[in-house]
Amino acid sequence: LIDMEYILKRIPAYESATRQLEAMTEEWQAEVDKEVETVNAMYKKYQADLAFLAGSEKTKRENEIVAKENAIQELRNQYFGQQGALFEQQEKLIKPIQDNIYEAIKAISTEEGYALVLDRASATSVIFASPSIDISDLVLSRLGY
Repeated sequence: LIDMEYILKRIPAYESATRQLEAMTEEWQAEVDKEVETVNAMYKKYQADLAFLAGSEKTKRENEIVAKENAIQELRNQYFGQQGALFEQQEKLIKPIQDNIYEAIKAISTEEGYALVLDRASATSVIFASPSIDISDLVLSRLGY
């Protein structure tokens, strides 16, 4: 049995990576929010001017608003989509740490003859587990922490 949350909280590189990801997310979200404010202002101006707009000008402004909304969606996907910048940064910063943990668990399991290692943090069906079978500290030790 391991507790992945316990292990990750004791690895300084993970804490640093998490802070970096949070900072990037905040920066990117602020950029998206700024663009949303811009399109909202465009729409309010359009609504206010609607009675005075000729047909072609009305269509032009509607198209500008739709184009801006589409650009915002593209920006969201670029940052937060399945293959977006956030995913890439998680792969770059977090995955190597997770891979090292996995390798340590695999080595300990092989040495000790464990056929199965459960994660207390994510295994919702573990009702009780004796602390004597928790190898989290052994994993941390293997990783040098």
